[in-house]
Amino acid sequence: MCEYCGCQAVTAIAELTREHDRVVGMMADVRAAHAARDFVRMAGLARRMAEILAPHTEVEEEGLFPLLADEFPAHVATLRDEHRRVETVLGAAAAATPTDPRWPDELVAVLDLLREHILKEQDGVFPAALTSLSGADWDAVDAVRARTRNRADQPPAARE
Repeated sequence: MCEYCGCQAVTAIAELTREHDRVVGMMADVRAAHAARDFVRMAGLARRMAEILAPHTEVEEEGLFPLLADEFPAHVATLRDEHRRVETVLGAAAAATPTDPRWPDELVAVLDLLREHILKEQDGVFPAALTSLSGADWDAVDAVRARTRNRADQPPAARE
């Protein structure tokens, strides 16, 4: 985690970073399950990661990225593409353990991509946001976070 620029003092960045840290912590468990050929455990971990990353990605893509897209269009586009790649692999385990024999290796590979992606955000996007966004911009990011929290508090039928 970056601690040199002070961006962790911004609540939105601190929350996004905590979510990154949770997912990074799970990566070692996925690798251990992969080594043990425990694909059921890998799928369970993939589902848990997806639960963490769904609202996290929404905050980034609907709150943070639009505010940075004019200044860093290619970078934001790359990050969005990486989100889709991660979601696809994690999503393959949404309902059950994938039966595709390539999936376990694909999960490990996408976690390598995710780790690099997290570093891009924490060492690039978050410090850039700190220097270029206004208080009103951060309020907009916080509003997206509040919306994801409110939806998570609703019963499943109300979310549809």
